[in-house]
Amino acid sequence: MDTDEKGGTAVVIGGTGGIGAAMVAALEQSGAFAEVIGFSRRSDPAIDLLDEASIISAANAVKARQTELRLVFDATGFLHGDGFSPEKSLSAMTPEHMTRAFAINAIGPALLMKHFLPLLPRHGKSVFATLSAKVGSITDNALGGWYSYRASKAALNQLVHTAAIELARRKPDAICVALHPGTVDTGLSSDFAKSGLIVRQPPEAAAQLMSVLDSLTPDETGGFYDYRGNPLPW
Repeated sequence: MDTDEKGGTAVVIGGTGGIGAAMVAALEQSGAFAEVIGFSRRSDPAIDLLDEASIISAANAVKARQTELRLVFDATGFLHGDGFSPEKSLSAMTPEHMTRAFAINAIGPALLMKHFLPLLPRHGKSVFATLSAKVGSITDNALGGWYSYRASKAALNQLVHTAAIELARRKPDAICVALHPGTVDTGLSSDFAKSGLIVRQPPEAAAQLMSVLDSLTPDETGGFYDYRGNPLPW
């Protein structure tokens, strides 16, 4: 990440997933940070988005480091699994599915912002970026379906925008954004790729997202961008 402040710490949440692991590798290879930390449910300390105490523990571990926190990249997300699959109709919706989607896609990232945004330095470029999804755009929704995923990602976008406003009051150089990674060949999205969509491998997606992070300025905080850096409609 290009910044006037060299070094510092980069944190990737979901660092063992497809995009998360690729981001850890890309950040390490970039040499832009003194330290790159990947958190997951298997790291030490571990992070479980359903357990705020684990998020606090991870944030405290970062706070104890000797370098400033310059980047937090949240690569977590829930689309399907554990018996749940994207709903094609209203009749397929269940409170259990919606609860899980909101817990992981909206509440979990909100708790990450709650505990990690205060750790960003007061001066110099720093970024909190979380993976959202284009299907979370209300304006762009022309197909319907996928109720829980769409709604939870739309909620995430609102949370990011709201947190960015508060963050800017105290840390005007900090950036808080939602990013759409496109369709990437991971367990989360590749099974649902529609014909004609370009499915990219995680290393390529990570390189593109890194380029977006490099180009972001404080004027763009609170925004929703795709992997090319183009703004997406709410």
